[in-house]
Amino acid sequence: MEKIRVEHLDFYYGNYRALSDVSIAIEEREITALIGPSGCGKSTFLRCLNRMNDTIRGTRVNGKVLLDGQDIYHRNTKVVELRKRVGMVFQRPNPFPQSIFSNVAFGPRVLGLMNRRDLASIVEESLRGAALWDEVKDRLNEDALSLALGQQQRLCIARTIAVKPEVILMDEPCSALDPIATLQIEELMQSLKTKYTIVIVTHNMQQAARVSDFTGFFWMGKLVEADVTDSVFTRPQKKLTEDYITGRAG
Repeated sequence: MEKIRVEHLDFYYGNYRALSDVSIAIEEREITALIGPSGCGKSTFLRCLNRMNDTIRGTRVNGKVLLDGQDIYHRNTKVVELRKRVGMVFQRPNPFPQSIFSNVAFGPRVLGLMNRRDLASIVEESLRGAALWDEVKDRLNEDALSLALGQQQRLCIARTIAVKPEVILMDEPCSALDPIATLQIEELMQSLKTKYTIVIVTHNMQQAARVSDFTGFFWMGKLVEADVTDSVFTRPQKKLTEDYITGRAG
């Protein structure tokens, strides 16, 4: 079942057209990977899915992004509520300079939850969901910045899921991590997709092939091809897709 449907999306930075006529369906509780060379529009597209680009002056959007059938760019959309439903994990881990507990509790507190017992329950549940609880359960009052990079990224995922989103966007979440930490994040994504719809931008085609159910290939602001991952990597419909995957382009 579709969670997100994008229809004829154009995106502009001023007069520069960064995305052109992008249409794609993103399935619920599956992992969709977005691949393509640097500067092709992958991350711009990802940020369109929860209107993070709204923070950049001079940008504009044409087309539709439907979340459960509702256009998120409709004038009546409550953007704060949208970003609660569609969370974001960034390229580099960005924990707040606070305790591990406070990082995870941040979102629920912003939403008005102040009861310490309820917060403690959410923090534990979220850290367990991010496969981090056993490593930090005796260190919850320590500075989050004391964690290793891979742990920091899983903490950021715990912070994201603490507000119970429906969709998690991940913008190259493993690019700053070593191979062991990368494997942990990949295993975590497989666990998380039982509850969440996940869209990941990655430059690592092997990672896309390993973790995703669907793959979209971007080139110069256009979505060239989108299909089941196995089909994209073994039976691509477009020659440009085949050229990119085999290293002859990009």
